[in-house]
Amino acid sequence: MKRRITTALKEWKLRKNRKPLLVNGARQIGKTYSISEFGKTDFSDLIYINLETNPIIKTVFEGNIEPSSLIPMLESHTGKRMIAGETLLFLDEIQACERALLSLKYFCELAPQYHVVAAGSLLGVAVNR
Repeated sequence: MKRRITTALKEWKLRKNRKPLLVNGARQIGKTYSISEFGKTDFSDLIYINLETNPIIKTVFEGNIEPSSLIPMLESHTGKRMIAGETLLFLDEIQACERALLSLKYFCELAPQYHVVAAGSLLGVAVNR
């Protein structure tokens, strides 16, 4: 099924001044499915991290959340290499970890070459908090 979000994701990928993308919306509307399919079809690899169901990975965000420190730890936990321009990092249910949400600022400022998407159904609540 073709979705409008697919076009928006492809446009985001190609932007020169791209920032980490936040996708929010109600539960069970296809956010995870759409972003995962985008990662599988438009990138060489996808690193998928669900911050709600994987409490161990949340500990990675308790330390230094600058990309230079965070990326090697995420690679170690997932067993996958994060290659700029080739790998999509997908942080799902990001509202479950406020420091993961904060890390997006540092990806924007210090590592814009990476493609990072975060999604959550209660994202507005977390951002306002």
